[in-house]
Amino acid sequence: MQIVLFDNQQRNNLFPLSETRAVADLRTGIFTNKERWEYISGTEVHILTEDYLQPLYNDYVSGDTLLIDASVIFTEKQAKEILKIPKETYLSCSKSLIACRISVKEKFDFSALKKLSFDKMVDWKEEVLKIDYPWQIFQHNHTFINNDFALITNGRISQTLDNTNSVIAKENIFIEEGLNAKYSIFNASEGPIYIGKNVTIMEGSILRGPLVIGDNSLVKMGTKIYGSTTISSNCVVGGEIKNSVLFSNSNKAHDGYLGDSVISEWCNIGAGTSNSNLKNTAGDILITVDKNKSKIKVGQKCGVIMGDYTKTAINSSINTGSIFGVCCNVFGEGLLPTQIGNFSWGLKEKYKIEKAVQDINNWKKLKQQEINKNEENIIQFLFTKNK
Repeated sequence: MQIVLFDNQQRNNLFPLSETRAVADLRTGIFTNKERWEYISGTEVHILTEDYLQPLYNDYVSGDTLLIDASVIFTEKQAKEILKIPKETYLSCSKSLIACRISVKEKFDFSALKKLSFDKMVDWKEEVLKIDYPWQIFQHNHTFINNDFALITNGRISQTLDNTNSVIAKENIFIEEGLNAKYSIFNASEGPIYIGKNVTIMEGSILRGPLVIGDNSLVKMGTKIYGSTTISSNCVVGGEIKNSVLFSNSNKAHDGYLGDSVISEWCNIGAGTSNSNLKNTAGDILITVDKNKSKIKVGQKCGVIMGDYTKTAINSSINTGSIFGVCCNVFGEGLLPTQIGNFSWGLKEKYKIEKAVQDINNWKKLKQQEINKNEENIIQFLFTKNK
């Protein structure tokens, strides 16, 4: 049986994070959902997404297939129950298909699943967490970290922290090999702390769980990180961070505040940049999520949702409940607008596609990487779509 994670019809509500990746590749807690299912099942997991993104992922094959909604974050116990469902079983939750086991052909028509009658489905009675909007990633990140920490540390022995560090609730801290950390504070009394491989934490840093710091990341001197925060692999962070998720290869390397936010891959937050995460009225934050300009209440706290390849100038002031698109060079006086579209250069101009690609490659070279053809094709597709 092969496992295929599919994007549901609401994937566009995850803008701008879903512009450049399948929903299964969104980071929540320690894992992406693809990584989480591979860890639990012990097998390769395939992805079914939009045509322009599909070349990023391995093709599935015909035969016995477990199809799972990529936006649903199952617990380990729930996932193991899903893995056992018999053939021709369809599971729904809140009148939405969340999993089914069927025989598929190589060129599977996902639209057929969308037309299924609900009288063919079995209602899943257990509560599940679902990522329908990007801010739900940081709103539920404490739960994701706690669940993933229990999964990834089960039966394993942590590396030890250097004795120059101050440690609270040592039993809730797990260290992979290669950590370089001295004269810092680790407080896991309110949630676990997971440190990936070959991480460097410079002296004077104050870290509070629930917290994840991914492989090969760097925490600079005097950094303050509150829970519930995920710093993914190959990131550089500094200043003050609270309840935020940074995807891989992004930087917030200097002083400034980042709170209640999601920063996608290959982003750079300029020195002194800070975001507001709470209105002066302490009222509900409203965010526009679709072409009809309808607004959704997010709650009292939301900082910025930032798409891939976006950078902010030094000392940028990001307003409460902001959405910054893909591949933007953000700069401007005073509080920035809450909505900045894809390929924005400043606040009034558009990036030239050739320069956008060149600049992305320049940033990648800083981390010893290069842009590949699939990434270029996606950037070109999005640029053309946004003309």
